[in-house]
Amino acid sequence: MKDVNCIFCKIANGDIPSATLYEDDDFRVILDLGPATKGHALILPKEHFANLFEIPEELETRAFALAKKMAGKMKDALGCDGFNIVQNNGIAAGQTVFHFHIHLIPRYDHDEAGISWKPGTLTEEAKEEILSKMRAN
Repeated sequence: MKDVNCIFCKIANGDIPSATLYEDDDFRVILDLGPATKGHALILPKEHFANLFEIPEELETRAFALAKKMAGKMKDALGCDGFNIVQNNGIAAGQTVFHFHIHLIPRYDHDEAGISWKPGTLTEEAKEEILSKMRAN
């Protein structure tokens, strides 16, 4: 199913032109118009799923296999020094377009893309709380 109001549905299905790196029956991989680094790309399923929790497991598995394949090809082609593969779910996690997608972000030494966080500390109390809650589910 496609969402007629979703910009990523329109791009993935060719209704809006894009710089396409790869396409098959289920996915389109495009260059991001607001790249974090040179070569930043997006994997877009052609069907609409708002996030990781909606996409069927079989398609999600294929999306991440495609991410691995494309990252390897991009690393060879672009000569980058590393790679981030990012998938955000929800506003709090930085998702801004509510169509499942995977960011492929080539990393270069000193690129200042800023994809990092300040490591905290796992306290004994937090560890026990999390383990208890996860075991209950």
